[in-house]
Amino acid sequence: MNNLSSYDIAIVGGGISSSVFASRHIKNGFKGKIAIIEYGRNLGGRASTRYSFSNKGWQLDHGSPNLNIKNYSNNLTKKFIRELLDKDIIQSDTSEYYEFNDENNLNLKVNSDFHSGKNYITSSTMSELSQKIISTHNINNQIDYFFETLIVKLEFRNNKWILTSKNGSKFISKFLVCSSNLLLHKRSLDILHVNQIPLRKAIPIKKDKIIDNIIKLLDEQSYLPRMTFLIYTNHNYDFKDSYKKKYRYFLLNKSHEQKFKIERIIFQKHIDSKLGIVIHTRSVDLIKEFSNSENHEIFKANLILQFNKLFHQNKHINKLFDYKDISIMRWNASQPYGAGIPENLQVCKKYNIAFCGDWFANEGFGRVEGAILSALKLSEKLI
Repeated sequence: MNNLSSYDIAIVGGGISSSVFASRHIKNGFKGKIAIIEYGRNLGGRASTRYSFSNKGWQLDHGSPNLNIKNYSNNLTKKFIRELLDKDIIQSDTSEYYEFNDENNLNLKVNSDFHSGKNYITSSTMSELSQKIISTHNINNQIDYFFETLIVKLEFRNNKWILTSKNGSKFISKFLVCSSNLLLHKRSLDILHVNQIPLRKAIPIKKDKIIDNIIKLLDEQSYLPRMTFLIYTNHNYDFKDSYKKKYRYFLLNKSHEQKFKIERIIFQKHIDSKLGIVIHTRSVDLIKEFSNSENHEIFKANLILQFNKLFHQNKHINKLFDYKDISIMRWNASQPYGAGIPENLQVCKKYNIAFCGDWFANEGFGRVEGAILSALKLSEKLI
């Protein structure tokens, strides 16, 4: 796409917050054209699914494992979840949850923000959740998608936004919504290979207090590094017991996480009875170990060794001696950490720009719940 494509709203980022915002804004009466511009291959962001090219038939949810709602006091969240349940887009998660204690024993009581409150799983995959949310109200095809498109430059001219991608594609839009904060955050300097934060370059300092404040506060917000290891097992690998549900979660308490460098392990059953395993880590040491490893096969062997130590003599899980493949995902769009951005900075009318995502100081900061709520609130504000 070499020509300038024009839209009423351009949304940078294709995660859960952008999908919720686009769908809800159309439901709230918006009639214009929307572009969703996403660097990845699909919608979903951290609520993501890996559709393996080299291991056909495998679909592993390898980001946020479920949709977790801790606070139902907000009517926007409550009505939204009810709508998804009524349309059979999500369902209650009745999976088994376990937590390893210091003695390597399992507790049924799990202490984790990702699994407390009410938990839901999708009727399909996590990536399809975002698409189904959009499809609910995008009846007139008001949304165009641009995948594998990385925006590296922003310009504000004649009361409109011009967005330029890494491959030279350009978009012009009357209004800009950033669901990803990459274009506002200092990490953009390394990831995008630019010499100035794109939003700061577009709107120089002291031109607008909202822009100045949000960039300043984001500079103080950090991110938890994350990496996931997706294990595609052979057909003969299964549970020791007769567990049949789609997911099974094993979490590690803090001391055990430090020992094994693993945060959680999620087993995912496929229709053809194949059993996928996703290992999540936020260990800086393990991520560095992988990055510095000259032989990734040795690294994978050590990972399996840790897995087998963790499940040694476990009554539910067999040791893993052979597998078809292991793929590795290192996240650039990691979980925000620290103080959330105040909600009063969500909209800048002077420059026709707004923001949503799990990085705002709502209920559910850093989780899917926060991403959803910020998007719902943004649509209400822009009506």
